[in-house]
Amino acid sequence: METVDLDLTEIINGEEVMGPSPFGRHQDVAANLYDILRQHVKKHSLGKLFFSPLDVIFEEGINRLQPDILFISKENKEIFQDWIRGVPDMVCEIISPGSYEKDTEVKKAIYERYRVPEYWVVIPELQTVEVLIIENDRYKKYCTAEIEGMVRSKVIEGLQVNIKDIFDQAW
Repeated sequence: METVDLDLTEIINGEEVMGPSPFGRHQDVAANLYDILRQHVKKHSLGKLFFSPLDVIFEEGINRLQPDILFISKENKEIFQDWIRGVPDMVCEIISPGSYEKDTEVKKAIYERYRVPEYWVVIPELQTVEVLIIENDRYKKYCTAEIEGMVRSKVIEGLQVNIKDIFDQAW
């Protein structure tokens, strides 16, 4: 049987950072959100959706991140090469208790620096989704929902998500 070696190493501001594999709840939420986004993106032929681990190289040797989910529009498809080399249209981080500062401060600052148009922050423990968009070179809150409600995307045309579907734990 062939094994797959997943490299969970990111380069953050020139420093190699190794992260642990995510917990099961993280994977469950990621899978739910990916399914919802992928169905919409595919149905409307908007581009492609990817999930971690897949390197997004913003600047070789300086910033190479692995967002949990990312979207690349058809108009931006040239950045999909061996890895992603350039700025995705949307990135999503699913926050684990041990990754809160890294994802909401450090990686957010990097995404903002490279002007990623949309950044989703998903916090399973709080059942919260926050969508941030770039405006005047800074992220600002576009929409948010906690426990119930809808969030929408500015970048993924026509996308609205009931957050209960993201956090659903049904077997």
